[in-house]
Amino acid sequence: MTREFNFMIGGEAGQGVQSLGLILSKTLARGGYHIFADQDYESRVRGGHNFFRVRVKDSSVGAIIEQVDLLIALNRESVDLHRGELSDGGIGVFDGGEQEENRKDLVNVPLERLAEESAGDELMTNTVALGAALGLIDYGLEILRGVLTDYFGGKVAEKNLKAAQAGFDYVRKNGPGHFRRRLRPTGEARRMLLTGNDALSLGAIAAGCRFMSAYPMTPASSIMEYFASKEKELDLVMVHAEDEIAAVNMAIGAGFAGARAMTATSGSGFCLMAEGLGMAGITETPVVIINAQRPGPAVGLPTRTEQGDLLFVLHAHHGDFPRAVLAPASVEDAFRIAVKSFNLAEKYQLPVIILTDQHLASSYTTVDRFDLAGVNIDRGQLYSPEKGKETEYKRHKVTKSGVSPRALPGMSKAIVVTDSDEHDEAGHLTEDAGDRNAQVEKRLRKLKGLGREISPPKQYGSDSAEVMLIGWGSSYGALREATDILKREGVDVNLLHLNELWPFPARAVARAMEKAGRCCVVESNATGQLARLIRAETGIEARGQVLRYDGRPLTPAYIVDAVKREGC
Repeated sequence: MTREFNFMIGGEAGQGVQSLGLILSKTLARGGYHIFADQDYESRVRGGHNFFRVRVKDSSVGAIIEQVDLLIALNRESVDLHRGELSDGGIGVFDGGEQEENRKDLVNVPLERLAEESAGDELMTNTVALGAALGLIDYGLEILRGVLTDYFGGKVAEKNLKAAQAGFDYVRKNGPGHFRRRLRPTGEARRMLLTGNDALSLGAIAAGCRFMSAYPMTPASSIMEYFASKEKELDLVMVHAEDEIAAVNMAIGAGFAGARAMTATSGSGFCLMAEGLGMAGITETPVVIINAQRPGPAVGLPTRTEQGDLLFVLHAHHGDFPRAVLAPASVEDAFRIAVKSFNLAEKYQLPVIILTDQHLASSYTTVDRFDLAGVNIDRGQLYSPEKGKETEYKRHKVTKSGVSPRALPGMSKAIVVTDSDEHDEAGHLTEDAGDRNAQVEKRLRKLKGLGREISPPKQYGSDSAEVMLIGWGSSYGALREATDILKREGVDVNLLHLNELWPFPARAVARAMEKAGRCCVVESNATGQLARLIRAETGIEARGQVLRYDGRPLTPAYIVDAVKREGC
């Protein structure tokens, strides 16, 4: 029988909700459990309600769920907001003051007093609460000791451990006898606990990316922070640009010079990068751009999630030129897609856009160690001149594949010329109609080869079903679990999921949809952007849609309820 437990930590910005959630997640992961954890926070430095959810299972887990088995409430507001989400038999830990007694679903722990008495610091209140939670589930504190030492180091770790011990001891003595849910360590695990942004960063580095330029923008900022933290250790260059326009142009310059380069931003920043995107297209310069989506338009909801940029990134910048668009389905997939993106960018000499979102970017998942032996680097067709003919190099030579041999500045004495205006084969500016047609058609011919590189959508379940759910990007975990729930309830259902979106795998999508009784596209935007893309590329219109655009992630229960309600 599957073992599962769901935690929530609630409080306001400044109370250490995120730190506590991460420490709890690491403590449980090191005890042998699989973790999926997400964070919900407002765009404030202090104040405003935040919460961090940790789902724990003894088998793989890819989504969060709404019910809570143990609520760690760092303020009274968290009790009021989330008490109704407690599962049958669930319990909350809170500081109700000296006069308030325990209730069936709440255990009153004097968090602030215990923090002062044990560690001499009321800021340790959250660690007291963590110790109390671990005491209620009989998890022990030995693993926590190691996590705190790694996280804080030295004397700070010892103070936190004293605070955790105080909370642990208090509930062991005064906790409710009726709460008998136990979650003891199952054994040491060697899994990593990573966010989607961590995995994208690791994949980029494994792929040979050595230059990153970016301007901080939630939820992409942690990618540039990761690169900055590894600059000296891994001989990387991370430039904090003055804005997104500079960031993308720096990355394009690095790509022109021969470095594998990327930038990362969110939707508003990608708007500013559109001009640079076009320059990469016409100069045929490889570059990888990560767009970590959040709700728009304008500033929108800066700290929340959405899949609202799909059609935008497919058509950003005026004129026709090829690009690739990939959207990782999970943390593991983010690593793989990062590697693939750099290979595609150099092999076809074009911009590659990775579409992630706040949910995948900031959620933590336990994953097995990545297989670096499986990472292959393909730098594409590099110029190899015949002896004595080095000066005859043509950067934009018209070829059958659309890909011209690529020379890097200084390579074999080749003169590399290109221009952001239209140019001839040698790279010189031209307005000749024949040259214009030849260059446009040459660049677009890349799509034929690029299309063969795009993986078909994943299909989960039988080849045909009465109901087919269709999704893309970070929704995979929630959709897969929703499919399993609907199957158990007697619905004949399967799942088609896309993580490589452009060039669009139209034939594979059409074949799968034609076998389904009816199709329901599930996505986090208000206008059904994937459904519109499917209709445009295949001529097939999905009969049903499940859309979420309140800034919150899709969950299995949300999808199941909506599918039933909409009659998909």
